[in-house]
Amino acid sequence: ATTGQPKPDVTCPEDLVGKVGTTTRCKLTADDGSTLGISVTVSSVEDKQINFGIKADETASPAAN
Repeated sequence: ATTGQPKPDVTCPEDLVGKVGTTTRCKLTADDGSTLGISVTVSSVEDKQINFGIKADETASPAAN
C-alpha cells in the first residue's frame, strides 16, 4: 500500500517455525512477472504471536518471456 502498487504474490516453500532465529526464503512475484527473493527470520515469539523480520534481495529477476 505504501508503494502505490497492488498487493504482490508471495510464496514460501514451507511454514516458518515459531522459534527465534528460524529463517526461510520466499519469493515475491510482481504483476509484471518479475520476482524478488525475500529472507524471513523469526525475531521474537510472544505467547502465540510470532514476530519476524523481512529482508528483500538487492536485485529483482526480470519476468520470463
